Amino acid sequence: MVFQPRTMNAEPLNLGETMSPPQDPKHTPAGQELSELAGRLAAEQTTMTLATASKDVAWAAPVYYVFYKSTFYFLSDPKSRHIQEALQSGQSSSAIHAAASTWHEIKGLQMTGTIEPVEGGLEALQALKEYLKKYPFTREFFGKTASLDLSSFTERFGVRLYRFIPAMVYYLDNQIRFAFREAVKL
Repeated sequence: MVFQPRTMNAEPLNLGETMSPPQDPKHTPAGQELSELAGRLAAEQTTMTLATASKDVAWAAPVYYVFYKSTFYFLSDPKSRHIQEALQSGQSSSAIHAAASTWHEIKGLQMTGTIEPVEGGLEALQALKEYLKKYPFTREFFGKTASLDLSSFTERFGVRLYRFIPAMVYYLDNQIRFAFREAVKL
């Protein structure tokens, strides 16, 4: 299905439309099956919205990410508001969702956890390789002969590699049933 944005001349939304029933109304995924659905969604999507707060003022920032070994890796400016607030408070939340053109197609992840900088080393190299695999256009930032040197990349662009480590994850999927939401392990 290709998403077609609504135009000003489009018919009004029918908020009373009924949700199509699940493919098998007698089957509701649970346990490992639900974790696999959540993991697949995390791997397929590209943008994660990070949310933080400071002094009772909330903030949200979208970032490209790669999901690798149950952790979400992303690049960000160390001076950015979401990084500063997440590091100061020791907590943040995140949301990932698939594109949906109707409310019954809504599915996503709601998470709470922590954001930490990733220092150089094997973890950084593996995460960066996965990131470049998912976003091949970012390879040009390293140049034709440059190696995957995170320090040089940080100096050149003023960004660092971070990880969002989820502490609690909820998978939601209106295709299973309206308002379906269950805790999962990734």
